[in-house]
Amino acid sequence: MADEESREDSKEEKKKSNKLLMIVIITVLVLIVIGGAIVTVLLLSEDDSSQNVQQAAPQMQQQNTSYRAARESDEGVSRKLSEIGILYPLDTFTVNLKSDAGRRYLKATLSLELDGKELSIELDNKSPVIRDRIIRILTSKTLEEISSKKGKQKVSEQIVDTLNSMITDGSVRSVYFTEFVIQ
Repeated sequence: MADEESREDSKEEKKKSNKLLMIVIITVLVLIVIGGAIVTVLLLSEDDSSQNVQQAAPQMQQQNTSYRAARESDEGVSRKLSEIGILYPLDTFTVNLKSDAGRRYLKATLSLELDGKELSIELDNKSPVIRDRIIRILTSKTLEEISSKKGKQKVSEQIVDTLNSMITDGSVRSVYFTEFVIQ
């Protein structure tokens, strides 16, 4: 009889330990899911906060502010082709991306949307400086920064802001990537 009682006690202890083990496993899984959600929210909010910091920075030219506001209001709405201004094509850029784990290359071809024809003359005269500034912007980016749609939009805005701070005969409205290859 004592053997039967000890067997029943050991069966109950095994059941209790199995239940306790299941509770611990479920708790750990829930904590992992919650931790992943928190990390995701923090990473996404970091992108938004850095964008807000860039928008809060003082503008060098009044035109930049008006074009940025127009671009942000049209972000969700695509413009008709007839509304797009004069396009100024640039040569292809092949740059090394900023990377710790191996070499990554970006091959990109850009076209600038201008607000007037007179700006193309100034851009022709300053093309080496323009290429240098764009190369510096592209090489300062990592694969993670430019592989998303939001990342490409940030790069475009940074290029527009940089070029508009340099030119005097008008402004660049937008940047269009006609080729974008990462290797």
